[in-house]
Amino acid sequence: MSFGGPQWPQEPHQQQHQPFQQPYQQQPPYEQSYDTGTPDWSALAEASEARARRRRWLLIGGGALATAAIGTIIAVAIVSANKGGDDNKASATGSTTPELPTDTTKPQPSFSSVAPPPPPNPMDFISTVQKDKAPLTPESLFPGKQLTVGERVYKKGATSSTTNCATAAMAGLGPVLQKHGCTRVIRATYERDGVAITVGVALFDAQAAALKAKEQVQGGITPLAGSGVGGFCQVKTVCLRRANSLGRYAYFTQAGYTSGKKVTEADAVVYKTSDDVGTFAFNQIYARGRAQASAAAASPAPAG
Repeated sequence: MSFGGPQWPQEPHQQQHQPFQQPYQQQPPYEQSYDTGTPDWSALAEASEARARRRRWLLIGGGALATAAIGTIIAVAIVSANKGGDDNKASATGSTTPELPTDTTKPQPSFSSVAPPPPPNPMDFISTVQKDKAPLTPESLFPGKQLTVGERVYKKGATSSTTNCATAAMAGLGPVLQKHGCTRVIRATYERDGVAITVGVALFDAQAAALKAKEQVQGGITPLAGSGVGGFCQVKTVCLRRANSLGRYAYFTQAGYTSGKKVTEADAVVYKTSDDVGTFAFNQIYARGRAQASAAAASPAPAG
C-alpha cells in the first residue's frame, strides 16, 4: 500500500448668419412747382435734404456690409489656421515609420538565441548517490521533539541509524534490503494516545534498487522502543505495515498499540497514524531534493 503526497466628437454648433438687410425708408416725393419765373426755393431745399438723408443711409449700409465681410474673412482665416495646425500636428505625431540607423559602423545590440536552462528537478538530486550529497542524519530527517499534523500531535521517541540494514528489519525484510544494496537505515518512532509507529528509511545507490525493494517487500521494519515509548508490535502481535519509495529511498512503517492489542481494519486511528507519519517521511525526503536543486540553481556550475 503506497502513500501519495507532495499543485465618444460632436460637431461644433454652426451659427446661422442672416444676410445683411439695409434699412428701408420711404422717400418723400420729389416735388417741384413751376411759377412764372421764380424757383420754389422751399421745394428745392426739401429735395436737397432728402438726397442728403439717402446718401447717409447708403453710407451706413455700406459700412455694415463691409464690417460683415471683414468678420467673415477673419473667421475663415481662423478656421483655416486651426485646420492647418491640426494637420501639421497630425503629421508630426501620426507618423508610424521608424527611422533606421544610417551609421552601421557602430556596435549594434545582439540577443542570444539560446534559451536559459530549465530549473533543476529535485528528483534528480534524490535519485542517485552521485548527486545526493547533502548531509543526512536522523535529526535532519526527523527533526524536533514532536510531529504535528493538523490537530494531532505525536511525541517523538527514539531514533537510530545503522549501515547494517538487516538489523533494522524483521520477518524477511532484511534479506530484501541486502539483496538490492541497502547502505543505511534511519529509524524514528512516534506515539500518540497509545498508538506507536516506527518509520524506517532505507538508502540505496539508485532509484531502481529502492523501487525493487519496495515491490519485493516481506515483513517490515523493526519497531524501535525507548525515549518514553514502550515496546509495541512484538512477536505474535498484529500491526499495520506499509512500504513505499521515492527516488533512491525506500521507506517502511509499522504501527500498532503499545498495549499489545491486535490491529484490525476497523482501527481507523492506527491507519490515520500510518498516513500521517508516512506522508511526513515522503515530504522530508522530497525536501532534500528541493533544497539541493535550489542550491544548484543559485550557484550554477562554471562553463567549461
